[in-house]
Amino acid sequence: MTSTVYIAKNVYGGDGMGRLGDGRVVFVKGAWAGEQVKAKMVQEKKNFVKADLVEVVESSPQRIEGAPECLMPGCVYATLSYQAECEVKESQLREMLERARLIDADFPIKTFGANKQVRPLNYRNKAVYHFEKTDNSWVIGYRREPQHDIIDIKEDPLAVKEINAKLPEIRKSVLQLLTTGPHSVRRDIQRCGNVTVRWSEKTGVKWWVGQPPKDLVFREVTNLLTFEVPAGGFYQMNPQVGALLVDYVVKEYSKDPRDLIDLYCGVGVFGLSCFSKTKSPFIRSLIGVESGHEAVDFAKKNAMALGVKAEFTAGQVIRNLNKITINETTTVIVDPPRGGMERGVPEFLERSKAAKIIYVSCDPATLVRDLKVLSKSYRIDDIAWFNMFSRTARFETVITLLKK
Repeated sequence: MTSTVYIAKNVYGGDGMGRLGDGRVVFVKGAWAGEQVKAKMVQEKKNFVKADLVEVVESSPQRIEGAPECLMPGCVYATLSYQAECEVKESQLREMLERARLIDADFPIKTFGANKQVRPLNYRNKAVYHFEKTDNSWVIGYRREPQHDIIDIKEDPLAVKEINAKLPEIRKSVLQLLTTGPHSVRRDIQRCGNVTVRWSEKTGVKWWVGQPPKDLVFREVTNLLTFEVPAGGFYQMNPQVGALLVDYVVKEYSKDPRDLIDLYCGVGVFGLSCFSKTKSPFIRSLIGVESGHEAVDFAKKNAMALGVKAEFTAGQVIRNLNKITINETTTVIVDPPRGGMERGVPEFLERSKAAKIIYVSCDPATLVRDLKVLSKSYRIDDIAWFNMFSRTARFETVITLLKK
């Protein structure tokens, strides 16, 4: 069934939202606010419908065609101008916060990564390419959802130029591994199913099939500080915007630099940056908690290399909170994974005496969920969002909360 739909706005995830004649909400992939489109219904629910774009009847002036990332899975904003993408993402964040009654309509939101100095393409320092055999030949690239097929990638418009320069050589080497040598070796390689390519300015381009080499360490530089990261460890995928993010967190902390607790600390980037960049006689202690044991080992190494006295603990955050002293002069940084803080952590922090909480989030939905708990005892003082993953649906948010 095909219907003509007016697109009122773009929701988180990128879909254009409109209404059918019977009043049901319809979500159309690749349609932009203000457009009149023909859409084919592909999934019908009681209260909403999902549809594919068939034809643009009246086009948005922000629509662009022929972008190099158009065929890339996940690039939901490939046919929208970069300026419009940034405007859409900010409106999505604002709407989520307003709907949850966490802010008023006039609350200011800062934007980072939307100016001409930031690259909207060729920013990713890490890519994971899947491979599979199709029609007696191997393809290497990104997996497309929901079809689960793989789009062969010979040049990656999202990856940094250093990765693209090495990509033909890497593809050739992977194909050799998949097609030559003993059968048992080829079978093991094929079972891995993916190749990871990662770059840093100090380490260069490295790649591996399956699990990362245990002895491979990347040296990453953010705001003139060097951090060592295991090959399989997390580091911001966009070095340029990542530096803006870290610098912003440091500035929010340095407004009242006191004791610091860094939860979900990874290799210690936020906490160590705050202590290295801030000079204050009131700073007494830095404590970090992270579930990954390897990450904590590297956080300790990074602290030693930077000359920062810190205590890092490996384990679930929720299981370590009772071991931590939080008082009226404490700032808490939280940077949880996409699923947000573990159950019980927001409640613990809401009851704590912390003077300030700096929440770094890569998912606005789980951010709002956790803020609803924290807002019982804390007020939002500052909001900033960062276009860390341009052309895709995702972005980072930093919210500073102060004790009421």
